[in-house]
Amino acid sequence: MPASTRLVRHARFRRDHRALRATGLTLAGILAFGGTAAAMVNSDLQRSLNVQDIDSLLGTDRPTIVEDPSDPYAGKQLNVLVMGTDMRDAENAAIAGKADTMASDTTMLVHISGDRKNVEVVSIPRDSMVALPACTTGDGGTSYASDYAMFNSAFAIGGGSAQNLETAAACTIKAVEQLTGVRITSHVVLKMTGVVNVVDALGGVEVDLPEPIKGDKKYSNIDLPAGKQTLDGRTSIEFLRVRKGTGMGLEQRSDLTRITRQQFFLDAMTKQILSQNLVTDSPKLYGVVKSVLAAISTSPDLGTTSALAGLAFSLKDTPSENIVFTELPLGTDPRDKNRVVWLPEADEIWQRIIHDEPAPKTTDEPTDGATDTSTEKATAGANA
Repeated sequence: MPASTRLVRHARFRRDHRALRATGLTLAGILAFGGTAAAMVNSDLQRSLNVQDIDSLLGTDRPTIVEDPSDPYAGKQLNVLVMGTDMRDAENAAIAGKADTMASDTTMLVHISGDRKNVEVVSIPRDSMVALPACTTGDGGTSYASDYAMFNSAFAIGGGSAQNLETAAACTIKAVEQLTGVRITSHVVLKMTGVVNVVDALGGVEVDLPEPIKGDKKYSNIDLPAGKQTLDGRTSIEFLRVRKGTGMGLEQRSDLTRITRQQFFLDAMTKQILSQNLVTDSPKLYGVVKSVLAAISTSPDLGTTSALAGLAFSLKDTPSENIVFTELPLGTDPRDKNRVVWLPEADEIWQRIIHDEPAPKTTDEPTDGATDTSTEKATAGANA
């Protein structure tokens, strides 16, 4: 493919490693919140030791001793597919309006190495044109395979008219596995209302916008000045979803620049989580954890607090420089200048993940609040 058609090369964002650390602290804190050990204090330590066996007097309803959670997947690499959906049930339609179908707004493949020394997150643009497999649909039928379809349509096709999240996730996972050769071990689906509730539980998220951002009135009411401000849940979801307007790459009407804005927001959000010391603030921790757990649908292996806490805890010592975000190498779709296709170099990423190898080192890190320059240079593709 000619160089002029290439839009985005390998772009890695290391500033977001705090997201995984914040997740680890929060999840590990769940157990601490639920089972703090009672302190046994002997007020007469100066007297001669007098052994007292009083267990039988204390009953069975007692606090438990909390130990560091163990990783049930220790030694195994994990590939978690995270799907954000814009499905429009009654609750979500109140945020984004009614729609006949649902799709995956954001899809990220999170690879966690078996030795827990490396984490790589690959964002898959929703407007990628790819081949999709046949899938079981939420209506009980089977869809037709397609040689040319937009990636995020797999979620809608799988969900069917019943908008079934399980079959929607399964169809997307099946597509990713066939496109990449990577075995997906776990998955998470996040709805728009989940983001709203989590942000509100935090008391809002403070961001420092490098320039004003204003959505196209046909699609969004967001209108924010430059500088520091606190976004509530509803404003946050508009910031994460908007693709048309002015400011922070909105002029390009591109899904690629939206990925960069989403990473900018995640960075601000995780900074706030860490600064608030949620692990030691039990009431706020409970509120945030409750919102997170209510916001997701997930595979059974990640569906327990102990499993998530153990996995997160095992990541606490992962070196910052070994946690990276990767964007796929993309080019303009030759059939449609408003869509993109994966370049052959994407195979290097999938092979690296399959063989549990770390991402190559790079120094092209954008500063906080800046839009990735490789994305800004995109002149076509990923438009609505």
